[in-house]
Amino acid sequence: MANTSTSSGACGWHFIVLMSRQGKIRLSEFFSSYTESDKRRILRDIAGDVLPRQPKMCNIIEKGAYKFVYRRYASLYFVAGVPLEMNELLVLEQIHLFVEALDGYFNSVCELDLVFSLHKSLLILFEMFIGGMLCESSKREVLKQIMEAEELVEEMTKPGEDTASQLDDGLSFQEQFQLGRKPGRRTQGGGGSGGSGR
Repeated sequence: MANTSTSSGACGWHFIVLMSRQGKIRLSEFFSSYTESDKRRILRDIAGDVLPRQPKMCNIIEKGAYKFVYRRYASLYFVAGVPLEMNELLVLEQIHLFVEALDGYFNSVCELDLVFSLHKSLLILFEMFIGGMLCESSKREVLKQIMEAEELVEEMTKPGEDTASQLDDGLSFQEQFQLGRKPGRRTQGGGGSGGSGR
């Protein structure tokens, strides 16, 4: 019974966190179920364990039931929390694949792209990973799906509406709050309120 749970748990990420060198969270997504206090503890652990490490030190830190596998790109740390049994080289390759997809969309991604276009970064993440498991490894296919979604939103959007907010429908409450939006606003006539402001 224990072997079944470990083998199924070793398939994908528990979470992914993008953190700046100053310890600012630029993106966080938890694929496994964690309490809010556990999430805060994990973010503290990342800031305390990953950020002070020297460039030539190992990219893997074991933390009890899971391990951090991280990679630094410019001023950002991409930290994945994965099961202890998961292959670290595979995780590093998946992180790099995610970065390449971000680069392809933003044309050389930087920290400001994540700050001002968090919803686009999450769209790319959700297009590639479902439940922490890599489901689409083709960067070209991921970007094609994102472009098609954006075209669909533009077709459905009335003049004067916030097109970016239309892409938030699949986001959790926490992610919508990170974007500064009120969850469920559009379903209760959000488009009308946007139009009445003008």
